[in-house]
Amino acid sequence: MALPLEPAGIPWYHPIVIDSYSFGRMTVDGRSYSRDLMILPDGRIVHPWWRLSGHRLTTDDLTEVLDASPRTIVVGSGSAGLMTPDPALDAELERRQIRMIVFPTGQAVDRYNDLCRQGENVAGCFHLTC
Repeated sequence: MALPLEPAGIPWYHPIVIDSYSFGRMTVDGRSYSRDLMILPDGRIVHPWWRLSGHRLTTDDLTEVLDASPRTIVVGSGSAGLMTPDPALDAELERRQIRMIVFPTGQAVDRYNDLCRQGENVAGCFHLTC
C-alpha cells in the first residue's frame, strides 16, 4: 500500500518497524532501548518516555503523539499489561477521532508492525517492563 503524499509528492509520515522486543528491551531500526519509548508517525523516537502517574496513561503523557495527529495509537501496556488508559484519555481520543489499540507490549509490537507495513498513519507508545 502506498503512503499518503504531501503536495510535493513526499510521504508525510515514515513508519519505522520494531525489530524486536523482550522484557525491558526494544530494538527499533537497529538501535536498542531499555526505557519506555514512543514512536511518532514521522519516525521520530521519544526516549525515555516518562508518564506522570506510572501505570496510568493520561492525555498529558501523549502530548507529542497527539501533536503528530496519527490515525491510530498502539499502546504496549507492559509485559503483564499493567499500564491502563485513563477514561479521560479515551474521551479525548474519541473527540480527535484517533483510534487507540492497547495490548500487552509483545502483542502491541506485532500489531504496530502490521499497521506500519499496511501504510497506516500510526504512533506507538511502549511500556517495556511490567
